[in-house]
Amino acid sequence: MDSLIGRRIALVSRIFTPEPGAASLRLRALARRLHDGGANVAVFTSAPPRGTPSAEPSEHYSVSRAPVLRDRAGYVRGYLQYLSFDVPAFFRVLFARRFDALIVEPPPTTGVMMRVAAWARRTPYHFYAADVWSEAAAVAGAPAFVVRVVRSFERFAYVGARSVLAVSESVAERVLAVCETATVTVVGNGFDTEVFRPDGTMIVSERPYLLYAGTASEVHGAIIFIQALPLVLSEVPDARIVFIGQGSERDAISEAAEALAPGAVEFMSRMSAEETAMWIRGARATLASMLPHGYDAFPTKMYASAGCGVPVVYAGDNADQEFFDQPGSGWTADYEPAAVANAMLEALRHERDEQETRQRAEWAEANWSLRAVADRIVDRLNPEAKPHPSRERDATE
Repeated sequence: MDSLIGRRIALVSRIFTPEPGAASLRLRALARRLHDGGANVAVFTSAPPRGTPSAEPSEHYSVSRAPVLRDRAGYVRGYLQYLSFDVPAFFRVLFARRFDALIVEPPPTTGVMMRVAAWARRTPYHFYAADVWSEAAAVAGAPAFVVRVVRSFERFAYVGARSVLAVSESVAERVLAVCETATVTVVGNGFDTEVFRPDGTMIVSERPYLLYAGTASEVHGAIIFIQALPLVLSEVPDARIVFIGQGSERDAISEAAEALAPGAVEFMSRMSAEETAMWIRGARATLASMLPHGYDAFPTKMYASAGCGVPVVYAGDNADQEFFDQPGSGWTADYEPAAVANAMLEALRHERDEQETRQRAEWAEANWSLRAVADRIVDRLNPEAKPHPSRERDATE
C-alpha cells in the first residue's frame, strides 16, 4: 500500500462514468482504490454522449474529457471512432505532467498509441485485456487482412506493457497465444456492489419477464432467445423478454421479435447502472449468451445479476463452471432454441427464495466485487510486489 503514496497514475479509456458500462464502473472503483492507497489519479477519457447525466465531481481523481466521434447508437465503436479518441489521447498524455504508470483500456489501437506515448515519456503502462479483439473480429466475419492487422496491433500493445491485466484465465491463455512473451496477470472483471445488490428498488411488472441487459453483438448471439420465445409462450403466454442496451445485432433481433413473437419483446435504450439494477431485481432471471465454437468470453452481466441475487439463463458452450456450481446460480443450455426455451421456462417457473437470493449475492460480492478486482490490479502496480503463482503467467510456463 505504501508504494502508492505520492505516485501519479493515469487511466486512459474511451469510456468512463457517467457513461453506462461495465468498464466505467470498474475504472471508477479502481480510481477510488488507487486514491485510497495514496496515489494521485488522473483519467483521460471522452466526453459522454448527449443526454447522459452530468458526472458529480470526485475528490478521488481528476477527469480530462475530449470530444469524440460516436456511432449512431452513441458508442465509441468503429475504426474512425477509435481513432477520434486515440490520436488526441496520445497528445494529451504526451504533453501532460509526468506519470509513474499508465493503465490503458482497449481497443488495441489505444494500446498502440499509448505504447508510443509511454515510450516517449519513459513511463511503464499496463494494458487491460477484457477480451482478444482479433478473435472477436474473426467471429464477426471481418476480412482476413483486418484480423491480421488487429492482431498485430494487439501484439504491439501486449509486448510493450509492463503487464497485461486479463479478465480471466481463458483470456490470459489467448493473449499468450497472440504474444507468447507477454506477462499476463489475471485480475478478473467484477461488478459494483454498491449498485448491484439484492436490496433496493425493483421493477414491478404484471407480466413475468426475463432480462437481457448489455451489448448484443455478433459474438453474443442473443437472437437465440427470440428464436426460443415461441416455445416459451406456448407454455407461459404472458411471458416477455426485455432488452436493455444496443449492439450490432439489435436490428436483427428486433425484426425477429416482430416476426416470431409480436408484443412479447420490449426494447429499451441503455440506461444507468442504478436503473439497470432495478430491472435486474424485478426479473425472473437475466439472459446471457455466447455463440458456440467461436469467441470465448464470460459475460460480465452475469456477475451483476448474481450481485442482485437473480439467477441467470446462459446459452452457449463453455459456461463458467465455478459460477454455475453455486446454488441457485441459474441454468445453462446448449445453443439451440428448444434447449434454451426449456431453461427459460424453468426460470419463469422458479419460485424466488430469500435465503437463496442472499447466499447468491454474498458469494458474488466475496469473489467478484470491483473492490477485489481493484486490489489485484493495485498489487500488480506495486513494483516491489512478487508475482502470485496462481495469477501470473509468462512465456516460461
